[in-house]
Amino acid sequence: MSDPIPTSSPIQDTILSQLAAVGAGKSIDPMSVAKAIQPDRWQRLLGHVRTNAIELAREGKIVILRHNKPVNPEQFRGVYRLRMRMEGDPTSFEDVTDEGAGDEGGEA
Repeated sequence: MSDPIPTSSPIQDTILSQLAAVGAGKSIDPMSVAKAIQPDRWQRLLGHVRTNAIELAREGKIVILRHNKPVNPEQFRGVYRLRMRMEGDPTSFEDVTDEGAGDEGGEA
């Protein structure tokens, strides 16, 4: 018995096609993904773009960036960008914290 082939969503397909169209190491804005799918009502899709980006990051296909650094797809907040996975990108975030979440060097 073979494993079923996972199907991707139109949002995932758009993320991957936009990333394929930009140069290696370049990132895209999630807003451009939403606008490509629904130009007039793109704001409604931003949450879905985020959810699909998290799924692609979990699968190891892309990375989610904050301040141009890969972040844990399960814990990031705020503004983000998307990029294809590159050699040297972390595959595990157990020891990595989201920027701004640590207490090192903070005032008491």
